This record gives sequence, C-alpha cells and structure tokens, in this order.
Amino acid sequence: MIRLGLIGAGRWGRNYINTIAALDSARLVRLASRNPASRGLVGPECEVSTDWRHFIDAGNLDGVIVATPPSLHAEMAMAAVAAGIPVLVEKPLTLGLKEAIALRDQARARNGLVMVGHTHLFHPAFEELKRQAPRLGTIRAIEAEAGARGPYRADVPVLWDWGPHDVAMCLDLLQRSPREVRASREAHERVGGAEAETIRLDLDFGDGLRARIQLSNLIDKTRRFAVRCDAGVLVYDDITRDKLVLEQEGKSTPIKVSPELPLSRVVEAFMATISAGKDRTASLDLAVEVVAVLERCAGTLPEP
Repeated sequence: MIRLGLIGAGRWGRNYINTIAALDSARLVRLASRNPASRGLVGPECEVSTDWRHFIDAGNLDGVIVATPPSLHAEMAMAAVAAGIPVLVEKPLTLGLKEAIALRDQARARNGLVMVGHTHLFHPAFEELKRQAPRLGTIRAIEAEAGARGPYRADVPVLWDWGPHDVAMCLDLLQRSPREVRASREAHERVGGAEAETIRLDLDFGDGLRARIQLSNLIDKTRRFAVRCDAGVLVYDDITRDKLVLEQEGKSTPIKVSPELPLSRVVEAFMATISAGKDRTASLDLAVEVVAVLERCAGTLPEP
C-alpha cells in the first residue's frame, strides 16, 4: 500500500482525493489545507494539517502530491525533494524557467523523483494517437484549441493556465522543442480582478512543421488536438464522445480507446515510479522544457 500525502484541497486537490480513494493500492494518509472544511473531504484515517512544512517534515510518506497555486510549486517540491520524498506536482511545474531549472538540479543532485501532472499525456486517446501517427506518414502540422468560460484567475495568466497541456503534447509527440515561437493576443477583457483573454501560439519546429494553438477562457469548453499527417488527420477531442478520430479521404472514423480516466493513470504512474525506483527524471525534464517554451512565448506577447 502506497501512503500518499496531498498539499492543497482546491478543485484539483479534490480531484486527487477522489482519485486516490478509488485506488486499491494507495491510501491518502495526510492532507495539508488551510480550509477548515477540508476535514470533511477525507476519512478519519487521514491526518489534516494547516502547515504543509510540518506535513513534509513529519515524513512517513511514500509520496506527496502538490495541488496548489503554481507560485507555490517550486518551494513545496524542493522541500519534498530535500526530505527524500517523491513528489507529483500539478502543471505548470513553475511560473519561470529559473525556478524550474533549480528544482531539476536539486532533484538530480539528490536522485529525487519529481513528476509533473501533464494529465493529457496519460489520456488513452493521446497515447493511441502517438501509436497511430507513424502509420500515417510524416507529421505536417498540429492545430490545437483549449479553453472554457473561466476560470478567471488573478494569480495565473491564461498562457500558463491553459498552455502547459498543449505544449507538453507537442513536445512529447514530436520529441523536440520549437526553433521559434510567437504569441499574440486575439481578445482581452477584465473579469473582476483577473484577465480574460484569447491567446494564439505559433510554434515553428522546422522543416515546415508548425503547431498553432489557441488558448482562451472566453469560449465554451474545448480541448481539441489535431495532428495532420501525410495520409490523414488524427483528432484527439476530450469533450466529444469519440475521443480519437481519424479523418481520411472525407470520412471520419472513430478509433476505440480505453475508458480509463487520465488522472487515475497519472497517480498510478507516480506510484509505479516510486516502487520501481527508475525513470525518475523523464517527466521533470519534459516539464522544464514546457516551462522554457511558455516563457519564450510570454516574452513575445505584447501587453494588453
């Protein structure tokens, strides 16, 4: 039985609580949250604390999950690594490349495990897309769109809130980083104290291959990732019933994929890596590169 701790009981923290509760091989034994109502989210066997540092120092954990605002990720993950505890961090890893590199350096120096929750990489439809793409010839283009009406967050820009998943999928699929990046703001407004906007990313991977990604918290819920190959287009759409479709010669053919939930697969992969003691940096290396690409994009984005 893998004993897990969780820092943060917001929307994603609650998703982790429910996911862990459904797994036979894991048990949530410690929760750090400043919200008094969090006690009601877990069973009596789970210790609840308001101090995440005490949570880390107490030890007796096989792994810890960080599901807090991104500005806190680096400090909490580094504390876990220093304590010798494997850590799973929600995306984005950090909000800046300097912090991401420092965390990776510490993890390497201590042989620590830091995994990052780029959930869509674990979706059965995306994994099947990766298996199918080589059969369709060379990848020529990627077109993606992601967003919803909200959340409107004062602490995390749309680029960093919605961008990590699509950038991670591009890097994971193509196994390289873009040569050039450009970001543009297509729409912008203020909602309360937060930014609501639509951003377009243009990633040039060389040899004529470009990824065009639209990110927005001003649209109906969308998550579409289309890969154009020589012999057809593979479309991963997390919103529709058919999660993966092959568009070929005017026809759309659904491709059957497992109904497994991606977040369950993330947690299971984290536990497997804890148990195996290997492949401890692959997820972290990708996450650092995702942060690097997002930081490059942010540098090209004009002020609203």
